[in-house]
Amino acid sequence: MSSIHRPPLSGAVWVLVGAGSAVAGLLPWLITGARLPLQNLAADQTDPATPFSLLPFSQYFLTTIVSLLVVGGAVAGLSARTLRHRRPRHATGLLVLGVAVIQVIAVVQSSVVTVSMLEDSSRRVLYAAAVIAVMVVSLLMSMLVLLLTARGPVPGAAIALSLTAITVPGWIGLPLQSYLSLTNDPATSAVLLLLRWLPAVLVGAVIAWCGFRTAGRVAAVVVSLAALWVGPAFFTAVSSAAGTRVLAPYPAEMADYGIGVFVMALTAVDLAVPPLIVAACIGAVGALISTALRRRTRVENSGAAPLRR
Repeated sequence: MSSIHRPPLSGAVWVLVGAGSAVAGLLPWLITGARLPLQNLAADQTDPATPFSLLPFSQYFLTTIVSLLVVGGAVAGLSARTLRHRRPRHATGLLVLGVAVIQVIAVVQSSVVTVSMLEDSSRRVLYAAAVIAVMVVSLLMSMLVLLLTARGPVPGAAIALSLTAITVPGWIGLPLQSYLSLTNDPATSAVLLLLRWLPAVLVGAVIAWCGFRTAGRVAAVVVSLAALWVGPAFFTAVSSAAGTRVLAPYPAEMADYGIGVFVMALTAVDLAVPPLIVAACIGAVGALISTALRRRTRVENSGAAPLRR
């Protein structure tokens, strides 16, 4: 009860929470030095130096861009849900403002510095437009995740958090990318194994929190598992297609190749099914434990009520 009677946090605090959450989302990229990746279409191919960029503007980092922006929105949403008893009237709007300002600055800054160093050609326009489109869609997805997590009912928040869980390995693995790609030892294998199973564990935890008590929550569980099935396959397809340099001048062929990889990843039983089983088991066991704890709490409270009188 004491948390309910605490005064609401000021509007400025909510803006700062949003801005801080957006920065937290960008943090894995920032701690790498945030140097723009080498550009295939750079006007000066002899200069390896690249400028500071708030986002890794590159066709090879499309899924990374998604994770950097979406995780920021999820952090803000979780912060708002945790502090829901201290929200003033327009807290959510101020939170969105804080996140949006930082993320829009990141999109604009990285776009400007990249386009300014590219060659003057039609290929530059197509390339820049495609990456900027991914950034804008990722920013909108970040806002959706934020709103569902902050103010949505439990089923909506569960779906938003499950979508975020799929992007977390790319977020955590970004600072470790150079190490993981250059070494082959037990520690590297352990980290790669952790990153592979992390989405399933996180989605399972979300399902345990959501539970199965209503039809809406059951539907959210189904959607969460579907996201865990489709999301990694989609990211694999996008990374494979966008990272195939030989197909860059041929968008139609690149799309066909991406679709083929997506279908293959989606129907690879040995890759797709085990994470679903792990998530479902963690979710079911966690939901049962949560239900048992709630029942025990209700019984203890009902037994203690006469003593309090």
